[in-house]
Parts: sequence; structure tokens; C-alpha cells
Amino acid sequence: MILVVIIACEIGFWVLIIAGLMVRYLLGKRRAGLVLLALTPLVDLILLTATVLDLRAGATATFVHGLAAVYLGISIAYGHRMIDWADARFAHRFGGGPRPTRHYGTRYAQECWKDVVRTIIAVLIAAGFLQLLTVLVDDAARTEALTGFYPILGIVFVVDLLWAVSYTIWPRKQPLTA
Repeated sequence: MILVVIIACEIGFWVLIIAGLMVRYLLGKRRAGLVLLALTPLVDLILLTATVLDLRAGATATFVHGLAAVYLGISIAYGHRMIDWADARFAHRFGGGPRPTRHYGTRYAQECWKDVVRTIIAVLIAAGFLQLLTVLVDDAARTEALTGFYPILGIVFVVDLLWAVSYTIWPRKQPLTA
């Protein structure tokens, strides 16, 4: 059941973003578009509530419950950035805004390091949610699958850190234009 909720939340997240941007740029209603964009945290609240209720109702935690924690961490830490990314593209395509720029060299490395900070936040949120679920259920046998996610969170952080280090040492080069 939780997998279905995660999928529905991911779809709901993007539906709210696309609807908000369409209302903002295609219908010209900036405030109404902003309201739709501001509703995206409700998706996280729905997933959080569904996961807690499922485990409190006696379900044994599975990989999917841990995945819900990771989803929440990423959504909270990266959600604003994802919305900004989509907004820049919509503004360019439908609102007469400037073409979104790609970063190269030092600027790209700086953006990678900002992502490392976001990833740390995402990992901490996910780990906190895993711990919260473990405490709420208060049954080690039923929450064993959740503790298996801590190494995964560590791997996610290390991969992102190595990505930033690699682009700091070997900066992304701007392609040659004809």
C-alpha cells in the first residue's frame, strides 16, 4: 500500500508543479499559480501520515517504508530547487523569460557543493524520519528493515560528495560552439 502512496505522491507533486506553472504562465494568474506551488508540501504530509498510520496499525516495516523516508528527505531538501528548475523552463518557454543557463567550470562545482549541502539535509531528514518510525512502532522486529537504510543514506551522501569533489578537481568544460 505504501508503494502506491509513494507513487501517487510523486505524481501529485509534479501535477501540482505543472498545474501551478500552467496557471501562472498560460493563464497569467501568478497568485493562483503560486498557491498551487505552495501546496506541494501537502504531498509530503500525506506520505508522512500514511506511513505512520500504516506502521502504527501493525504493519511490519519493509523496504518501501524506508523508501518513503528517503522520498521525504529528498522532497523537502530538493523540492524548492526542483520547482525553481521547472519554473525557469516554463518562464522561458511560455512567459518570455530568459533561456535557462548551464553552468560550467567553477560555477558548476559551486552548484555541486550546494547540492552536497542539500543532500546532507535530505539524509538527515530521512534518518530522522526512520528513527521516528522506529520509536513510534517500538518493536525492533517490526522495524528491522528501516535500520538497513542508514548505510544506503551514507552511500548517497558519499556519491554526491565524490561528484562535487570530482568537478572541483576536473571542472566541467564549456562545449565549443561553432
